[in-house]
Amino acid sequence: MRSWNNGSIKVSLLMIMPLLALMMGCSNYEQNRTTWPDTWDKGTIHISADESFKPVIDEQVKVYESNTPGTKIIVHYKPEAECLRDFLVDSIRMVIATRGFTPSEERLISDSLGIAAVKRTVARDAIAVIVHPQSADSLFTMEELVKLLTGKFNKNLIPVFDGVKATSTVRFIVDSILKHDSLSPKVMAARSSEGVLDFVAKNPTAVGFIGVSWIGNKEDSMQTDFLRKVKIAYLESTNNPGGFVLPYQVNISAKFYPMVRDLVYTLKERHMGLGTGFADFLVSDKGQLIFRRAYLSPAIKDFVLREAKLRN
Repeated sequence: MRSWNNGSIKVSLLMIMPLLALMMGCSNYEQNRTTWPDTWDKGTIHISADESFKPVIDEQVKVYESNTPGTKIIVHYKPEAECLRDFLVDSIRMVIATRGFTPSEERLISDSLGIAAVKRTVARDAIAVIVHPQSADSLFTMEELVKLLTGKFNKNLIPVFDGVKATSTVRFIVDSILKHDSLSPKVMAARSSEGVLDFVAKNPTAVGFIGVSWIGNKEDSMQTDFLRKVKIAYLESTNNPGGFVLPYQVNISAKFYPMVRDLVYTLKERHMGLGTGFADFLVSDKGQLIFRRAYLSPAIKDFVLREAKLRN
C-alpha cells in the first residue's frame, strides 16, 4: 500500500482550492452573462449626465462604442438637480454629476431599488469665467466676483449662467463662493452652456460662467470657434494672493484655480453589465486620457501636466 504525506496533501489543497474557486467563478460568469440583458460588450443602457459636461461625456461614449461595436449608451443631459433625482429612476443605469449620493440617498436607493449603488470621482473640472473679447475686465479677485454675483459690484456687468436654478454651476457658486448668499436679480439665465457662450459673444457687458470642458479642447473645432468669440478671464490664485491664473490643468489639479469641482459617477446596476463596463472605461488609461484632452484634471491616473495656453 502506497503511503501519503499528509502535510503535502494539505499544502496542495490550499494551493488548488483558490484556483478551483476562480475557475468556477469564471464559469458562472460566462453562464450568467448569456441571460443578462446587457454586458460590457453588448446591449443598450440609459444614463443621466450633467449638461455642463456634455462635450467630454459625448467623447467618452463615442470612443467606448467605437471600441465595443455591440453597445449603445444613451445619455440624457439635464441640469444637475434633475440628474440627482435620477438616483431613484430604475431605468437610468448611471448618473454623472459633480457629486455622488449622500448617506441618506444611498439608503434610499437601496430601499427603493434594491441596488447597492457605488460612486467614484473620475476627474476634476473648473468653472471658467468668460467675457466679451472687447471687455476691459479680464482679471477678477474672488471678492470682486462675489460682489458681481450679489449685485454689489461698482461696474455694470451682467452675470450669465446656464440656468438660474438646478444647475451644478449655480449650486457651486451659491454653496462654495457665495456661502449661501443670494444671487443678484441681474443674473441672467441661458438655456445651456452653449447659450452662455453665444450671449457673452454678443454682449460686451456680459460675464459668463461655464464648465471648462466647453472651451478647453483645442482639438475640437467647435470649441476653438467659441474661443475666437469670447475671452477667458484670469481669477485670483488660491496659493498666490495678488497673482492671477487661468483654468489650466495644472492649476485645476493643484487647486490653484479657485473654482474647482469633482466629476463623479454613481453606478446602479444589478449585474456586471454595460454600466460596469463604461464605469471601468472612465477610470482606465484611455478614459482618463480623454478627460485630460478635454482639459479636465484626471482623478485616477497621473499624467505629466505642463502649463499650456488656452487660445483666446
